[in-house]
Amino acid sequence: MFFDDLETRNNDKRIADIAEQLPKQIVRAAALSGYNEAFQEVDASAVKTLSDLALLPVLRKSVLTKAQTVGNVLGGFNARKISDFAHIFQSPGPIYEPGGIDKDWWRMGRVLHALGIGPGDIVQNCFGYHLTPAGLIFESGARAVGAAVVPAGVGQTELQVRAAADIGCTAYAGTPDYLKVILDKADQMGERLSITKAAVGGGALFPSLRAEYADRGITCLQSYATADLGNIAYESPAMEGMIVDEGVLVEIVTPGTGNPVSEGEVGEVVVTTLNPDYPLIRFATGDLSAVLPGQSPCGRTNMRIKGWMGRA
Repeated sequence: MFFDDLETRNNDKRIADIAEQLPKQIVRAAALSGYNEAFQEVDASAVKTLSDLALLPVLRKSVLTKAQTVGNVLGGFNARKISDFAHIFQSPGPIYEPGGIDKDWWRMGRVLHALGIGPGDIVQNCFGYHLTPAGLIFESGARAVGAAVVPAGVGQTELQVRAAADIGCTAYAGTPDYLKVILDKADQMGERLSITKAAVGGGALFPSLRAEYADRGITCLQSYATADLGNIAYESPAMEGMIVDEGVLVEIVTPGTGNPVSEGEVGEVVVTTLNPDYPLIRFATGDLSAVLPGQSPCGRTNMRIKGWMGRA
């Protein structure tokens, strides 16, 4: 039912695991040139909880971008040599991000698993593969759950329909609205597609659109991920908020500061990743959200947020 045991840890176990992992991640980050002297006075052994992170400075994308220079395109925030990564991406800005293909590097497997995608499924992946990482982020998730992938990318809708029909694709990955474009084109072409699951992101999923997909027999769940961090949070079939990924720590802070807001208040999403290859600490996403109190009825026990609520 669950992707792994991490999803159902009790609170004491999660706190203990974080207390073990977080100081090690701070030590990794402190050794990197990108952080300069930001952590020089920090006792990593004292940073063991989510609340302890508030003692550390926030890392903004503008700082990350400015640090990226010719010959140092990851800005000194990478714990591996650039040539040791499987991919280097360029997102608009430009800003560069590393990527890996080992061990579900982007942590998207649990996103697709929550939707019920697994062995026997064929995912039509309509996220872009050109320079930016979204296509490979979702492909890595499909690989993690044992699904096959059609690397469809964006556009050429008639060919998308032809591929989905001929191959028998059972799942879609892409922006929320592009699936409707494909389905409408399939209707025009007289084709009946086999897609019953849709993993969407990178845009707003309006309730009316989700309802239209449901009327077509398609379960549509969304995730919240970025090129810098990979998966941050995701929906489960309960569809009550978004569950924070097990490989990150999420704070909600007053925009423009590093000060946590009270539970339930809207603020900026600040993320610390536990990825040892690219240890971004208190990375400010510029997105707004709020903590959703309580635990998901699906049985996953991690903190929930209300999803994307705009830009800070």
